[in-house]
Amino acid sequence: MSNASYVSKALSRFSRPRAALSCLTLLVLLTGCEGGVDIDFDGPIAEWRHWGGNRGADHHSKLTQITPENVAGLEVAWTHNSGDYFDGSGYSKVTAFQATPLVVNDLLYYCTPFMRVFALDPDTGEEQWSFDPDFKERHGEGPYPLICRGVSYWEDADADPGTTCSKRIFYGTADSELHALDADTGKPCEGFGENGRVTLREGIGDAPPWEYHPTSPPQVIRDRVVIGALVADNVRVDAPAGVVRAFNARTGELEWAWDPIPPDWPAAPPGGKRFASGTPNIWSIITGDAERGLVYVPTGNPSPDIFGGLRNGIDYYGSSTVALDAETGEVAWNYQYVHHDVWDYDTPSPPTLFDIAGVGDGRPGLLQTTKMGHVFLLDRETGEPLYPVEERPVPQGGVPEEQLSPTQPFPTHPAPLHPVALSPDDAFGFTPIDRAMCRSLIEENRFEGVFTPPETTGSIQMPHTSGGMNWGGVAIDPESGVMIVNQVHTAVVNNMIPRAVADTLNEADFVYPNEYYAMRGAPYAIHRYLLASPFGAPCNPPPWGSLTAVDLKSGEVKWTRPLGTMRELAPWPIWALYTDYGAPAFGGGISTASGLYFIAASTDKYFRAFDVETGQELWRHRLPYAGNAVPMTYRTKKDGRQFVVIAAGGNPIGSMGDAVVAYALPE
Repeated sequence: MSNASYVSKALSRFSRPRAALSCLTLLVLLTGCEGGVDIDFDGPIAEWRHWGGNRGADHHSKLTQITPENVAGLEVAWTHNSGDYFDGSGYSKVTAFQATPLVVNDLLYYCTPFMRVFALDPDTGEEQWSFDPDFKERHGEGPYPLICRGVSYWEDADADPGTTCSKRIFYGTADSELHALDADTGKPCEGFGENGRVTLREGIGDAPPWEYHPTSPPQVIRDRVVIGALVADNVRVDAPAGVVRAFNARTGELEWAWDPIPPDWPAAPPGGKRFASGTPNIWSIITGDAERGLVYVPTGNPSPDIFGGLRNGIDYYGSSTVALDAETGEVAWNYQYVHHDVWDYDTPSPPTLFDIAGVGDGRPGLLQTTKMGHVFLLDRETGEPLYPVEERPVPQGGVPEEQLSPTQPFPTHPAPLHPVALSPDDAFGFTPIDRAMCRSLIEENRFEGVFTPPETTGSIQMPHTSGGMNWGGVAIDPESGVMIVNQVHTAVVNNMIPRAVADTLNEADFVYPNEYYAMRGAPYAIHRYLLASPFGAPCNPPPWGSLTAVDLKSGEVKWTRPLGTMRELAPWPIWALYTDYGAPAFGGGISTASGLYFIAASTDKYFRAFDVETGQELWRHRLPYAGNAVPMTYRTKKDGRQFVVIAAGGNPIGSMGDAVVAYALPE
């Protein structure tokens, strides 16, 4: 089939998408007729000082007031609405509310997709202050929704207590500015950069605002604010630089810049003013080890993501974790998870730090999840694997200009967590008609496993470019050594389109999830779409979203279960009948010392609590919008309640909103 007829056929396909637990019964048994729940005020208190709970982003809390026995009594304690979301009025482009709030300094802080910052009373949700940066990018350019995943907090040990900006909030905006705010008042810190802001556009090359900007909170460590940025996928070969920079937390002066070019390349010009184009970018969450003075950056792909024939070795640091000296930016070590990545399998999640007796002989550890469903355990001081990693042969071929790696690394402890088999006999369908259509799609596109290369005749990529696992990361209980992670289980079809054909196509004819990327400067463009029937259901077997708990000491899976339902994706009664099929989930979860795991993430708008030991769902509550973020929890005083908070704002695939919802046991 010619590329032109292939695209025409694909376009035509897109011209037209557990039974409920008896929580009420359990609540009655627990609370009795009076409607009260006994609350233990003797347990620990804890803030949520960093995006992932701590610098290492283990997403675990020592709090114990909410337990498996009383979690069914959770109720909404307060809700805050910022008004910052796309409502169709033309005020801004579409939004995805992915923020995880912080609670520190007796305030709760969060940022919105329109780049405003709010400070709330953590017990009541009452607004204390807000900051508006006069966000410049107000209109609908570019393929990405507006995102701000969080802010960071810092205290100046050299400042007199109570002085202005001795406590600061840092965050980056979608118009590429780094802001410093007084944590008590929200006013810009005048001594930082120019009136409290530093531009992040210098030296990265000409690019429209949507092609380069930070989306994740910076890591503030040893008085340095370390930040990377998103670089738009598959736009052009000479995309903006993927540089990571560190700024002085007091003055905003540039302390260092790490240009992710191979070690044997000539050094970039001095002063950090110009950086190599097309380098791997760091769009996800950076973690840090203050004791060892290291920051850990998860890298993406060089540009363009799906074709690497012109890279000339620039992907040396691509799809890796790189440890940088926090004071100098020098590389301490790096470990690569995908060699010569042509699948957009960039490292999506925070490198998670742990110290667990019985895991890797108790050495200081780093856990990195990947879009492939692989989990790597490394020594965080050296980057060496704690357990064997095998280089295994992978499929070859693809387009003739490509130079694929003959092998790829596969972890053995734990073993890969994502399904790797898909044959025509596995085709899913609600009816014989759509199953036959899916069978045909699988038959006509090449699939030989997770590293099947893109080619001009069509190939299947599973997992999807969104994972597997993504930016929400994992939760790790440091006492038990149990890790819990959510995954998406869907596939895409890749079709490489030769430039002569690509130049005749109109990008406006392709609407997500029917994707087309020009990859300007490369000999191919890429057409990518979900491997799904004309009815919208994925062609691979369910579940399409899952939770998995792994014992990191043994490397064995403790339990796995579907996550989410098809509510919001399929009409009734389909979603009510098929309750164990799972659904795509964007975000992550947290665990607590009482043995609970909280996660929303799923498209069905439910916020859920699970038993860490068994995986049993113990509680759920329907949010006003999907909670496509990572929750957090805190208890600020001895006579206070433990709160669990989730940003519920959905994304452009469903509905968009602006709710921060806090839950607690009834007073």
